[in-house]
Amino acid sequence: MAYTAVKGGEEAIKAAEMLEDAAPGGSGPSVEEVEGGLRYAVDSVMSEAGLYAPRLAARAVVQAQGDLAEAAFLLRAYRSTLPRAGYTQTADPQEMRLIRRISSTFKDVPGGQLLGPTRDYSQRLLGLQRAEKPQPNGAGTTDGEGRLPRVTDLLREAGMVEGPEPREPGAGPFDLTREALAVPASRSGRLQSLSRGEAGAMTALAYSSLRGYGAVHPTLAEFRTGYLPVRVEHPHLGEGVEVGEVLCTEVEAVGREMGYGGEGEADEPAMSLGYGLVFGRCERKAISMAILDAAIRAGAEREQGPAGPAEDEEFVLYHADGIEATGFVEHLKLPHYVTFQSSLDRLREVQRKAAQVDG
Repeated sequence: MAYTAVKGGEEAIKAAEMLEDAAPGGSGPSVEEVEGGLRYAVDSVMSEAGLYAPRLAARAVVQAQGDLAEAAFLLRAYRSTLPRAGYTQTADPQEMRLIRRISSTFKDVPGGQLLGPTRDYSQRLLGLQRAEKPQPNGAGTTDGEGRLPRVTDLLREAGMVEGPEPREPGAGPFDLTREALAVPASRSGRLQSLSRGEAGAMTALAYSSLRGYGAVHPTLAEFRTGYLPVRVEHPHLGEGVEVGEVLCTEVEAVGREMGYGGEGEADEPAMSLGYGLVFGRCERKAISMAILDAAIRAGAEREQGPAGPAEDEEFVLYHADGIEATGFVEHLKLPHYVTFQSSLDRLREVQRKAAQVDG
């Protein structure tokens, strides 16, 4: 939703922008400082904008003076102006160069637990003293050859987790940037929509399911963060050529609460799986995405309908988009003279008729 001044008010708008630029701290940190020192803010903006461009995301954060919703809007709007050069080949998360990998299903998993860089296990205390920044030594990472086996694959082999959904013959993935999302959405459309969702909204909806407004309370079988290689088809050789890599967080969640409606290797009931994959280290959002993916599927399969808001596909997909929500809420700051005058006219008419009856 967007509004533009048609006439009048231009001088006031320009003056307001000048006041904003002249406010204390208006210049803010540099793009380089944001990109290097506020990496989680940069990752959040890239994830919600649907564009992997760390330097541009940092520039958007600077321009928005730290308002991440505004920064994501700026980056998504910029992405819409870019020409479409083509599509990459399907990326295989198993090729991810891992910096972090954990599983909540078993203490000892093939390949081991890889905590990586995180403060998940430290006390949440405000540090008032500046500590020396440790220098990374490269430990705790895997290369392209050091792939770790997935717990979900082992569970599938044992017939405990459903297999992957078969793709329709000849059907390519849904492109959310080219087609309007309709409900019920295809699996690829739903996952694309969730991957661009606002982390806070998705966390709240996922939390509602965990608390009981739904039935999905899964276990994280795989939680991975790393650099995913991106390939395109060579125009002459027809082979895949790696053109770069993107930092991603991937989550596979399983649980009995998600139902036994899937089928294992022996066509027996098996636990369902929720999936999440987002740009950057947006770990909370990736977990929430996996929960909501599973919750929406559970709601669609429930005969009596969704058991809570997290299982309602339309409610989740249309309200988790932070940019859409921000635009609709903040447009209330813009003029509504005509609509409000209409409301007053209707109220005056009701009051006039009420006065006639009382008289």
